[in-house]
Amino acid sequence: MYQYFNGLVIREGTEGVPAAQVEKLFQDAGWARNTPEWQKEKYSLIFKNSIWAFTVWDKTKMVGMVRVISDQIMAANIMDLAVRSEYRGRGIGQKLVQLCVQKLPHGDWFAHTSANNFSFYDKCGFEVKDLRQNGTCVYYGYIQARKDGHR
Repeated sequence: MYQYFNGLVIREGTEGVPAAQVEKLFQDAGWARNTPEWQKEKYSLIFKNSIWAFTVWDKTKMVGMVRVISDQIMAANIMDLAVRSEYRGRGIGQKLVQLCVQKLPHGDWFAHTSANNFSFYDKCGFEVKDLRQNGTCVYYGYIQARKDGHR
């Protein structure tokens, strides 16, 4: 699936995500630095065991991504949500979270992140327990299911 968002293309899928583009995104996020050649395959292998993934493209440049690990029934974990620094503040991250939650709208969603990202996940509808520590933000799908009349 492809869709357009603010002049960018969002691609859904775990196949064919270029490792070099992922590495550049991780470097921009401060998650990677001087990756040895023998380890570079991890940037494509992370998608192999992910159930869902979305990448955001500005022509041939990957500017954002998120991947999800899930049982596809009850729970899902947002992994590696990243947007290039020069593209932040355009709603890309929120759109990626929205696309993820749509995959399992009544499931329980988790995002393990640092405290400086808690306000972002709070804006996305996740419950943040303690802003003083790193931890897990939680989106409880059963609450939305009740609101939607399903539980």
